[in-house]
Amino acid sequence: MITKMKKLTFLVYHKEYENFLNSLRELGVVHIVEKQQGAAENAELQENVRLSSRLAATLKLLQNVKLEKGTVALKDGGTPDRGMKVLDEVDALQAEKNRLTQQLQIYTKEREALQAWGDFDPDSLQRLKDAGYVIGFYTCSEGNYKEEWETEYNAMIISHISSKIYFITVTKADVEVDLDVEQAKLPVYSLTRVEQLHSETKQAILENEQKLAALAEKDIPSLKEALKELQNNIEFSKVVLSTEQAAGEKLMLLEGWAPARNKLEIEAFLDSSHVYYEISDPAPDDNVPIELNNKGFFSWFEPICKLYMLPKYNELDLTPFFAPFFMIFFGLCLGDSGYGLLLFVGATAYRLMAKKLTPSTKSIISLIQVLATSTFFCGLLTGTFFGANIYDLDWPIVQRLKHAVLLDNNDMFQLSLILGAIQIIFGMVLKAVNQTIQFGFKYAIATIGWIILLLSMAISALLPKVMPMGGTVHLVILAISGVMIFLFNSPGKNIFLNIGLGLWDTYNMVTGLLGDVLSYVRLFALGLSGGILAGVFNSLAKGMSPDNVILGPIVMVLIFLIGHAINIFMNVLGAMVHPMRLTFVEFFKNSGYEGGGKEYKPFKK
Repeated sequence: MITKMKKLTFLVYHKEYENFLNSLRELGVVHIVEKQQGAAENAELQENVRLSSRLAATLKLLQNVKLEKGTVALKDGGTPDRGMKVLDEVDALQAEKNRLTQQLQIYTKEREALQAWGDFDPDSLQRLKDAGYVIGFYTCSEGNYKEEWETEYNAMIISHISSKIYFITVTKADVEVDLDVEQAKLPVYSLTRVEQLHSETKQAILENEQKLAALAEKDIPSLKEALKELQNNIEFSKVVLSTEQAAGEKLMLLEGWAPARNKLEIEAFLDSSHVYYEISDPAPDDNVPIELNNKGFFSWFEPICKLYMLPKYNELDLTPFFAPFFMIFFGLCLGDSGYGLLLFVGATAYRLMAKKLTPSTKSIISLIQVLATSTFFCGLLTGTFFGANIYDLDWPIVQRLKHAVLLDNNDMFQLSLILGAIQIIFGMVLKAVNQTIQFGFKYAIATIGWIILLLSMAISALLPKVMPMGGTVHLVILAISGVMIFLFNSPGKNIFLNIGLGLWDTYNMVTGLLGDVLSYVRLFALGLSGGILAGVFNSLAKGMSPDNVILGPIVMVLIFLIGHAINIFMNVLGAMVHPMRLTFVEFFKNSGYEGGGKEYKPFKK
């Protein structure tokens, strides 16, 4: 259900405009029409947007900092001014950490380079050089090292690591050393000094992280307050830039939208503000913001609709119409009563133990509980409970349930197709209703013709005694539906053009409808594959456990838990994605859903 909206137009004297906007923001129910006048060129707004991104990134960074055990971060308090200071402090700490990290990498490489040569004082090399001797550092493979170098260049092997030889040469300054091997370039520090610098840098990084943790412990609330204030300023700037000027910039013209339920409240506010205003109903071409207003069970499925796109204002909200199907489809895809029971118990336990739950969190938990319930009852159709078949139990109540609800694979396959056909035809009914609401009844006649044709074919196939296929009654119905399809698919156009478009629609319907219905086979396939995989994990748990009184049960339980955890994760993911695909593609397409609505976001703090 889409909330009814009213269009608001304000005309305010320029000296009173800022106070009016502040009061309007306090009211918090008006969605401002953003016209983006100069928004891209407004330097202050762009700077605030960049600053907001920095604050959000810094807040996320501090929230991910691991605190010491027993330390709890403050959740309340803080001021925007302190938040801006924290932003600069965190930036400085991050810049320092990056510098230290790069330096640590350099020291690590230098330490590795020196370890092969041992610990010596680089100053001694200079003293030898002053005395007229040059020390050369070289590396080569075992096969390339020649013993005559020891006589010719006073070569000495320092270390032998793997197949690599590290050696030096000691020659007078006027002797040219010509060796076809790699010459090592060593740091200017000794190994002891490099290890000391490496240790000091690690300690500096640790102290840097401790300072960051201290900020995370105390100043996250300040960052949140600073971010809120900045976002309020950004929204205020956008509203100002959406304002049109009139009467020589003396009057400010602003447009907005508000729910019809708030009309009296808004009128009282505007009368007290002494501004000129108009409240009117939306025009057909207005881009009205959308607020979904479903209640109870249907409201839990609104996030799924928003994942695709919101409807237009003059469209039907399909959330209440796909919600029951989505619930059933999820249950069939997961298809295990044990998994459903586990999800329901887990969601319920979290709901009972959590101290404070936001409305959106409560809605998500309720959705999980509903989907888990559907999974439990759909699992009874095949008798699957954590991969085992409960109908193998010789209990009277179980056997009575088996005779009442058990479906084999062929039955489940047919059930998937039947559900698909029902949802597609239901979508076409909604399309006819939508066309009637948006354009008038005559634009829905062709869609109604297709509904009549498909229903008559289904009745003739399933109940041939009631209406034989090809009989007089059936042929009359086909003729009537044919007239509706071929002559009313584009009201107001030439009859021959209508017939041509009718033939094109027929081709699309025949080729597309079969593929749409077959898409629902995934409901059967996912449930079957999940059950088979669960059974495989049960077999592995039983077959791979050792024949040991103590170790056997432990291994069995571990394989069982890990296997079913993997299976639940994979199957829950599939049970969400594939019903969404059936909803967004098959159902929305056949219901003529266009979407593209903009979400209602009131101007408020």
